Amino acid sequence: MSEVRFPVRAVAIDLDGTLLDTVHDLSAAVNLMLNRLGLGAIPKDSVRMMIGRGIPELIRRVFLSVRARAPDEAEHARAIAVYEDCYARVLGRETVPFPGVAEGLEQLASAGFGLACVTNKAARFTRMHLDKSGFAHYFSLVVSGDSLPAKKPDPLPLLHIARHFAVAPKRLLMLGDSITDTQAARAAGCPILCVPYGYNEGRPARSLDCDGIVASLQEVFPRIRFA
Repeated sequence: MSEVRFPVRAVAIDLDGTLLDTVHDLSAAVNLMLNRLGLGAIPKDSVRMMIGRGIPELIRRVFLSVRARAPDEAEHARAIAVYEDCYARVLGRETVPFPGVAEGLEQLASAGFGLACVTNKAARFTRMHLDKSGFAHYFSLVVSGDSLPAKKPDPLPLLHIARHFAVAPKRLLMLGDSITDTQAARAAGCPILCVPYGYNEGRPARSLDCDGIVASLQEVFPRIRFA
């Protein structure tokens, strides 16, 4: 039996773990921050499992890992400021697109699908990543973690994207890699496909409540039709 082809007009695509393999820079920034704060380093694989819910949550998880307790409000604010400075210094050094991303974006854009990037990463870093990767021109809309009053898994970012493209949520496909993406899509009423190579807080992609798994962005185009 052939796979379902979703009737959509636009595609919203997650950044970290879907478009770009950012864990290398994220880990470097985390350990630079920890060094500045006089705390011990943590392995890259540990950072990988902390990605996906934005900088404040990443910092909270890092503190829990190295000190077995969350930071207080003042510590949290200072650590975020230090981390953001560290991340700005290393961003793009080791980040690379996942295989098939460039080809998949070109397929979707050439076919006339509206494209949006939706991420919980702060806007200043989102734009830097898209510019450095050369993918910025594909997206008519970028929704970051600080663009709206709520971020994924809240449905607001996807509903905002649907309004931007003047489509019903069921005509907006979400492509992501994590439970944050699937929860947002289900809450918004969007179909969702997931990639198996992302971060998802250490859990396998097959555990996600999604409508299918695609090996790469190149496999998205055959799974959708313009409607």
